[in-house]
Amino acid sequence: MTSIKINYLRLTSIFTLAFLLQCSDNSAKESERQNAVQINEETEEMMNEQLDTITLGAGCFWCVEAIFDQLEGVDKVESGYTGGSINNPTYNEICTGKTGHTEVCQLTYNRAIISLSEILEVFFQIHDPTTLNRQGADVGTQYRSAIFYHAEEQKLTAEKIIMKLNNAGVWPNPIATEVTQFETFFIAEDNHQTYYENNMNQPYCRAVIQPKLDKFKKVFKEKLKN
Repeated sequence: MTSIKINYLRLTSIFTLAFLLQCSDNSAKESERQNAVQINEETEEMMNEQLDTITLGAGCFWCVEAIFDQLEGVDKVESGYTGGSINNPTYNEICTGKTGHTEVCQLTYNRAIISLSEILEVFFQIHDPTTLNRQGADVGTQYRSAIFYHAEEQKLTAEKIIMKLNNAGVWPNPIATEVTQFETFFIAEDNHQTYYENNMNQPYCRAVIQPKLDKFKKVFKEKLKN
């Protein structure tokens, strides 16, 4: 056998071995990738199983959104309308007080991080739940205090907390917060989403929202997002 043939066979063996090793490496990498995808999917599924939704009315939704957006465990806050008689209401329509809608914030929260009881603890401290259809200078049924529950368990939790607060005499007047089964949420116009964040220097934000937010951060500093 000539030296050329011998070298050719050696090169062929080397390339064949390299190819097999590459295939083995690619197979291992693909297996790792598939395992990582599966783990991510399982983690996402587990996280989704821990997410709950509650819809809250506590006066102007600009204030409510600004506060709950700071709370650890609250994944998403959307401002909108619920509890009324027409579909897809506009802000101008609900401000007439004739549609029956409430300005609300719909919260998606991780119950592994924060419980509904903790959320309602914040809810009852950031507004006056004893005034009917009014929060400060904001007057009308659209500003009423309300908890729109998405599950029977949420209803029971809300009613239990309200009873405890009334029995403890936290406020001189009884709580007027309505506890109503959730039906339909209509998301508010884009300019009402993250309103405080986008309009910090606006007079209403500086005079009304900022003081509420400052007080909230002092009282609930252990529950704030990092």
